[in-house]
Amino acid sequence: MGPRSGKPGLGPSVAAPEKSKMTPPESAANNAHEYSVSEISFALKRTVEETFGHVRVRGEVTGYRGPHSSGHCYFGLKDDKARIDAVIWKGSFGKLRFRPEEGMEVIATGKLTTFPGSSKYQIVIEHLEPAGVGALMALLEERRKKLAAEGLFAAERKRALPYLPEVIGVVTSPTGAVIRDILHRLEDRFPRHVLVWPVRVQGETSAAEVAAAIRGFNAMEKGGAIPRPDVLIVARGGGSIEDLWSFNEEVVVRAAAESAIPLISAVGHETDTTLIDFASDRRAPTPTAAAEMAVPVRAELVTDVRDRTTRLMRAETRLIENARSQLRGLARGLPRLQDMLALPRQRFDTAAERLTRALTRAAEVKRARLDGIAGRLSPQPIRVKIANERKVLPKLAERLDHASKRQISDLGRRLDGSGKLLESYSYHGVLKRGYAVVRDATGRPIRTGAGQTAGASLEIEFAADRLGVAVAGPSPAVTERKKPVSRKTTDTQGTLL
Repeated sequence: MGPRSGKPGLGPSVAAPEKSKMTPPESAANNAHEYSVSEISFALKRTVEETFGHVRVRGEVTGYRGPHSSGHCYFGLKDDKARIDAVIWKGSFGKLRFRPEEGMEVIATGKLTTFPGSSKYQIVIEHLEPAGVGALMALLEERRKKLAAEGLFAAERKRALPYLPEVIGVVTSPTGAVIRDILHRLEDRFPRHVLVWPVRVQGETSAAEVAAAIRGFNAMEKGGAIPRPDVLIVARGGGSIEDLWSFNEEVVVRAAAESAIPLISAVGHETDTTLIDFASDRRAPTPTAAAEMAVPVRAELVTDVRDRTTRLMRAETRLIENARSQLRGLARGLPRLQDMLALPRQRFDTAAERLTRALTRAAEVKRARLDGIAGRLSPQPIRVKIANERKVLPKLAERLDHASKRQISDLGRRLDGSGKLLESYSYHGVLKRGYAVVRDATGRPIRTGAGQTAGASLEIEFAADRLGVAVAGPSPAVTERKKPVSRKTTDTQGTLL
């Protein structure tokens, strides 16, 4: 079949004029059109390109070594019977959603052409996709193992979500139902400031946009003009595995793993799983569930605060009542203040009376001595001396008065000190000296063992702690009480114990 360009075809030639009998037999072939190598090569190229301008070819990738230094990719597609060369130009390779891998079964879309330099035909691939869901799942599993081996899915990398974030960043499509569901759920639970980074959630540029959005939120400065989010939500509605494939790309997974801001993935429905779910800090089955994870319920918080306030007030009331009861109990064990001061007051009165008598007696003794000395002196000098002494006497009386007042003041201060010391002598001080207080089951002190039955519960209070005991029975050593021996004391001061 000849080319459609109008040039001479490759079929039978037009019959040549009759030759003379002297012409060699092979001269008949000379009537065929002569082609140069380039002409025949380019004629075949045009024929192939016009006949197979757009084709879809299914086959297994073979000989793939990655992009050439020029950016183009050269490999082959094969099945069990044939092989065809394939090339992906640099511009098309950057737009592919999937990168070819050795042994992967793919469906290539492009056009057939020839390469005149080596007399080969090849397919120029414009679009490439895995052949079926099975191939996608195999690729997904292989990529998951690779990223897991790098530690991107490790549990220790995951961060806890803030309890009540001030700002929430959402990476999703601004026109879909997902953002409306998230905003509506946040409004119901606990309204927060929301920043939306619009991205495409499907298509060739989707993965790059999502990764750029995550990194863009993390690049914001704290305290800047635009507040930096405290938590991120990457969300998309449900779809097929091909529709969700952007969230399986390495660039998205790595951006989620590198995020310093805690991230919630909410891609697809509950049964959908993408690789970003493994790298995120929390996975939500739906975008609405992601909003519920991000904030608590405000009404529940208000109720909880009220309950805690009520419990705190009740606890404080019980604490005050217990302290008041303990204070009343301690006060009952202390003597009255007037009883504690009665004896010091009596001692003060006695000392004051003794002081007055002592002063009077001292004055009389001095006067007697003065009279005795005066009798031994001559009258004239005595009268002069008496006159002089009488002049000094008022000063001595004044000094005596000041001295008596000062002594009374000193005694008063000592009395105040004794009163304060007596106030500090509570029964706790007695306990610290090795004594103990025995109380019955009602808390009343027991002064004697009489009347206590066997098995009765008692409590012994020591200086540092208390001990519960049970009465075993009367002790033989103390069954017969001895008559107390009265002792006389010459000290006018009583005893506290």
